[in-house]
Amino acid sequence: MAPPIYHLTQALESKYFIPGMPDCNRDMILTVCHYVIKLCTSRKDQQDDKIIYLLEQLNDSLKNDSTDLDENQSFIILLWSFVTELKVFFKVPNSKGTTLNPIMLLAVFIDFLLEICDGIWSYMDSFGSCQAELKFFITFLGDKPASQPTSLDENKNVLTDIEAVANDLGSFLYSFYFYIGEKDWMRASLLSISKDLALADILGKVEQVKEKIKEHCMAVPWKMLTPKTSVVSLFLFDSLLDDLNLLMIQKYERCIDVKDQIRTIVEELKSLRSFLEDMEVQKHLELEGFLIQTSDIAYEVLYILTSYAPVWYLTLRLPQVMEKIKLIRLPLEKLNKYPTEQVASQDEISLEDVANRIAGMLKDAENPSQKVSLEAQTPSIQEDIFVGLDDEANEIKEILLGNQKERQIISIWGMPGLGKSTIANKMYNDDRIVQHFHKRASCVISQTYDKRNTLIAILTSISSLERGELSKLDEDTLGGKLYQSLCGKGIRYLIILDDIWEDVWSDLHRYFPENHSGSRILFTTRFEKIGFQASDKSIVRNLPFLTDDECWKLLQKKVFHGVSCPVELVDIGMKIARNCDGLPLTVVVIAAVLANMKKNKTEWEEVAESLSTHIFKDNSCTKKLELSYNYLPMHLKPCFLYFGAFEDREIPVRKLTSLWVAEGFVEKVKRKDSNAVSYGYLTDLICRGLVLVGKRRSDGGVKTCYVHDLLREMCLTIAEKDNFMKVIQE
Repeated sequence: MAPPIYHLTQALESKYFIPGMPDCNRDMILTVCHYVIKLCTSRKDQQDDKIIYLLEQLNDSLKNDSTDLDENQSFIILLWSFVTELKVFFKVPNSKGTTLNPIMLLAVFIDFLLEICDGIWSYMDSFGSCQAELKFFITFLGDKPASQPTSLDENKNVLTDIEAVANDLGSFLYSFYFYIGEKDWMRASLLSISKDLALADILGKVEQVKEKIKEHCMAVPWKMLTPKTSVVSLFLFDSLLDDLNLLMIQKYERCIDVKDQIRTIVEELKSLRSFLEDMEVQKHLELEGFLIQTSDIAYEVLYILTSYAPVWYLTLRLPQVMEKIKLIRLPLEKLNKYPTEQVASQDEISLEDVANRIAGMLKDAENPSQKVSLEAQTPSIQEDIFVGLDDEANEIKEILLGNQKERQIISIWGMPGLGKSTIANKMYNDDRIVQHFHKRASCVISQTYDKRNTLIAILTSISSLERGELSKLDEDTLGGKLYQSLCGKGIRYLIILDDIWEDVWSDLHRYFPENHSGSRILFTTRFEKIGFQASDKSIVRNLPFLTDDECWKLLQKKVFHGVSCPVELVDIGMKIARNCDGLPLTVVVIAAVLANMKKNKTEWEEVAESLSTHIFKDNSCTKKLELSYNYLPMHLKPCFLYFGAFEDREIPVRKLTSLWVAEGFVEKVKRKDSNAVSYGYLTDLICRGLVLVGKRRSDGGVKTCYVHDLLREMCLTIAEKDNFMKVIQE
């Protein structure tokens, strides 16, 4: 675990750090500290225990006063020890025991050297050219020929030489900045001719490595690579093409020698896009695989053009890109010419693997643009169906409305997807409960509990105070206002804390007064003990799983809306219901899949088989829910996965749809507003049961929306697996 360095950072950024110490030394030490933290975070072991211990000591010694260091000799001695130990970090770290592969570690180290060089430039002009070469090395390491495993095996010498040059430069930079005596911070002698010669020698080695890179790029045969992301759509590809067109204009002067090649590549990509769009109607399962590969080429061109690659590198790489396009076009043309025949499998394309991976990809044959109108409105969402939960809901309702005058805590616990939040929302909006309580508030806690935001959310519900006004107050003031709002004589309040985790109630309980007027606190939680820990008088209820009959009843209601299920679908429908394992959320999501496909036995058997396969491979609820994602139309997949980026329970629709447009997920439809088109996508996701409505506008439209916790977890899992998105917590 990385040590805290907050106080040390504050001291290093202070202008009153150590008398006589130049700013550059302070900046460099700070740069190294952040680099050390980055490496510590990536390590599975504790190889840097000594450095971690020194950092902790430095940080602790500055907790009281980080500016008055004139007499702090112990700190200065400690700092010398730290600087002496830093030498080990000025060479490429060993990849053993880290979560980073050797190429990533080399790139991270070179990026660290670039930061160091930024501070030296004013001392030695020759560092400017050194920076340019380092940036090119990072470009090469991130490019496909460098990162391809087979190429690395064939050209290990290139990486070895880059590492050797990086180590030489690291050693040079350490001696330039950190090989210092206790009374000689300025080190004027280091700006000597010998240092210029040393740097010139390093730059000479750089030129030799660049020659090997040229040989590498010409010698390595191209093979199909893992795509940047396997979550694509025609509209997302359109956005890539727009970026390429804009880039050609912005980089015209730099790319003038290869502009014809770039223009040809862009035209070829446009042609492939049109080709794929025409083939979509024919529902070829290989289509997504081809689109993934074509999009990957577009990403590759963008990377090359936006990086720090010199023109000679572009002249080597762009022809390779053209070869990739030809390899994709050939089987596509054959597939289009013989649509009923299976295209021969190729090592580069792996059509059979792609087809197996994307079953159900084109279930929606309609062009999405034909389904959206400017007046698109979400249909009225049916009231939650409480199959199997009616008795529990009624009992909890009676407790909330009971004559007990003491404040009571009711805790509903169970695994995610059982309907805890559904019951809580039902209670919150029930007419009798609304009339019974003077003040009500409902707040989602979740695992990422934030006390301040929780207090603000409750206060905005029970008082006339505005969020903007409350956001300026500290936690103690907010807590005091909450207590005052609830402590009035005779005030009966209901507070719902949804998805509460450990230690939250112990942090909040003092803000909810006991005024003996029949107030209630309702928890929903995944843990039984939380209710008992809150109070020895808590009422703790466990939500049961649905029976097979209840699952089937719920499935029918969601799919057929009161109409009888066709006889030929009863047996297979009951099988699907049993495979939902009694979890209402799974039933509702699978029902939405069935409702959006033809009501025939063949397609239902396909769903049953897919669901059984997921259960056999992994009995987790998230895996079963992935079926709903697999059956989404191509254009909705990136939109749905994007919900993983939001931790908030309720997401403003205008913000969400605008982000979809900005990310390039939305089709550009002539004479139609892009936000209106994206609102149609949201409507579709709501109809499929994947997105829930939070609040509505006065005209009935959706104002806020959200996804269930389990579905968000599924979004994050798929997004990371398919290289679409990674959310970094804390």
